[in-house]
Amino acid sequence: MSARTVAAIALGSNLGNREQHLKRAQALLEKTPGVVLLRRSAWHETEPVGGPEGQDPYLNGAALVETTLGAEELLAALQSIEDRLGRDRATEGPNGARTLDLDLLWFGEEVRDTDALRLPHPRMEERLFVLAPLAEVAPDHGLPGCGRTVRERLEELRAAAGQG
Repeated sequence: MSARTVAAIALGSNLGNREQHLKRAQALLEKTPGVVLLRRSAWHETEPVGGPEGQDPYLNGAALVETTLGAEELLAALQSIEDRLGRDRATEGPNGARTLDLDLLWFGEEVRDTDALRLPHPRMEERLFVLAPLAEVAPDHGLPGCGRTVRERLEELRAAAGQG
């Protein structure tokens, strides 16, 4: 029997029927061999951060999964789901609008920094649109960069943004 690892995934969409894209991605994730969905947050509507002007708002969420896949295999599965649901990296540009964005936030306690995969996700601790849904599924998970839990870091960022 393969080892089981708990991983966190951020989900986002700001093109087309955003909720439908996210629901279809969740369904495909649940059908992925070796992946079990443990919890999923509510959907959160947020304004785009960075990228070209004039983008529509995002719908974001977070999921906690248990998997027997390796980190690279899980990342490949996420990218395959993005492709199946119409993501076109060749035309979207950096931080551009997209039908679907699935980011691997953490994979157990693994730390990696390769061209293909950085774990934990390098910018999750600075992004309200990641931390708000993540706080629904893993509020007490420790974040290595800031040394706080997801909930504590979310509260810090909200206070700094005047959303306290």
